[in-house]
Amino acid sequence: MIQFAVLVLLFALWKPIFMLYNQSGPLAFTDYLQVIWHGLSLDATVAGYLSVIPLLMLIVSIWFPALSLRKWLLPYWSLIGLLVAIGLVVDTALYEFWGFKLDATIFNYLDSPSEAMASVSIGFVILRVSVIFLLAVLTSVLLIRLTPHNFPPVKHRILDTVSALLIGGCLFIIIRGGVSESTANIGQVYFSQHQFLNHAAVNPLFSLISSAGKSERFEDKYDFFPEEKRASLFDGLYPVASSDSATTHLLKTERPNILIIVLEGFGAVFTESLGGAKGASPNFDRIAREGVFFTQFYANSFRTDRGTICIFSGYPGLPQTSVMKIPAKSRTLPSIAASLSAAGYRTDFLYGGDINFTNMKSYLLGSGYQQITADTDFTLAEQRSNAWGVNDDITFDHLYKVIANRTDSQPWHTAFLTLSSHEPFEVPFQRFPNDKRLNAFAYTDACLGKFIDQLKQTPAWENLLVICLPDHSCDYPEGKIVGRTSPDFYHIPMVWTGGAIKKPMVVDKLASQTDLPATLLAQLGLSADGFDFSRNILDSSYTYPFAFYTFNDGLGFIDSTGATVFSNESGKIIAEYPSADTLRLQRGQAILQTVFDDLGAR
Repeated sequence: MIQFAVLVLLFALWKPIFMLYNQSGPLAFTDYLQVIWHGLSLDATVAGYLSVIPLLMLIVSIWFPALSLRKWLLPYWSLIGLLVAIGLVVDTALYEFWGFKLDATIFNYLDSPSEAMASVSIGFVILRVSVIFLLAVLTSVLLIRLTPHNFPPVKHRILDTVSALLIGGCLFIIIRGGVSESTANIGQVYFSQHQFLNHAAVNPLFSLISSAGKSERFEDKYDFFPEEKRASLFDGLYPVASSDSATTHLLKTERPNILIIVLEGFGAVFTESLGGAKGASPNFDRIAREGVFFTQFYANSFRTDRGTICIFSGYPGLPQTSVMKIPAKSRTLPSIAASLSAAGYRTDFLYGGDINFTNMKSYLLGSGYQQITADTDFTLAEQRSNAWGVNDDITFDHLYKVIANRTDSQPWHTAFLTLSSHEPFEVPFQRFPNDKRLNAFAYTDACLGKFIDQLKQTPAWENLLVICLPDHSCDYPEGKIVGRTSPDFYHIPMVWTGGAIKKPMVVDKLASQTDLPATLLAQLGLSADGFDFSRNILDSSYTYPFAFYTFNDGLGFIDSTGATVFSNESGKIIAEYPSADTLRLQRGQAILQTVFDDLGAR
């Protein structure tokens, strides 16, 4: 079938376009050829799926020659042309922001399209919609023109039907991915240590369909080991402090007021004291010197909705699954706010954007935050100061006034999520006018520094604990997509400061975002029961420091021996250094399997 060949050719020719649009460094001509060659199998699989209905219509026309093939297939090929165009263009456009191929993640954002597109301009959207329209028209017209009006009358209908069925059998084998035991899967096109090349080889429509079709029985996912081995590998990774263990105490008091500031995307790559960009974080670095600086801290995930769950519920980020988007699950999680509320704290949350984005409001209210302040609580002009909502200088100023005006004696916990250091990185600040991304982070740093300096002048400072950490990291320099599987991408800073801190200190222990709840609650003398994936890293029971993280469909595990990065979709180790270590991979897999078993049971 010539339409099958046309579709395969279209998918193959689009790959160089994808690569040219998204490449972050020089690529050899052979890289383009290898991507096209290795991607052909999935391209053929998708083309095979799309050719099933035309083949069936062909068989029908053998017996009913008066049937107009072109007439009946015109709406079908028109729809296919549109869907193919949308898949190819959207995948190409989103990759620079996501760093992974088009998959079911996109459905998480369809209920909030305006927020999902806040990172881009109207011109960006119009241009890509125009390309979709043009590509859809060209594809549809070509497929329709290649479809005959009528199938020529035949003398041997049975023989021709059998021949068509044989073609169908070949099509089935192509769709299946061959005759071996394994069926078509994304891993079959992986061929390089360069993840970008592997991603470029993956057909985006196959990626979308395969991820959307996965079972939602979470307990059945990532079953790497039999239960006995899983339990053995997992045992001891998240120790519970005993009554006779000793915790290093950082605070002057057991009941400070607690402010957690989640800095959008502010990874170690923007923190000069951790080897990041020079000049981006002078205020954060100063605050770190004055407080408790956690230098070997790692994010557990790569998106705000995941990172928020990690920080406040001590629950690991999951590949291809956003727990925040599943209220039936997220409301069963423990949380810092719920624990503090039970201990008599008043709790509130501040975010200058749309609090309904990715079901955030549902999660926050369900996790114990008694009051939420969001974009609609600000003036219309303030709401429009940033593509995502209210700029950080405005929200920091609002937060300062709220804290400075609190006079009652009830302890309080406030959480604040910033937003200006996010695409499109448009901020009212000009420290780095030629580098929008770096300038946006420098702007948030400046807002943070001013805020802390103001708080120091108020009575609230004396009994205040301020915890600053990011929700995740961000690509830098711009377009450095290949780093999103690397441990370096997940390295983030965390600082505890405020008048409640006894003295400055540097904590160099390996740890993760999920360890914040248990570590914080232990400082307050409160139980961390229920935080099964959170460790008190300042306790003597913390004898095996490690960090665990996940990306779109993979995991990373870091301990004192090195790091291992594993791709679930390809079933292959992406990187491990300084040398191979089977136990690192197995422990990471055991954690992932345990978390999904836990999620399925909730």
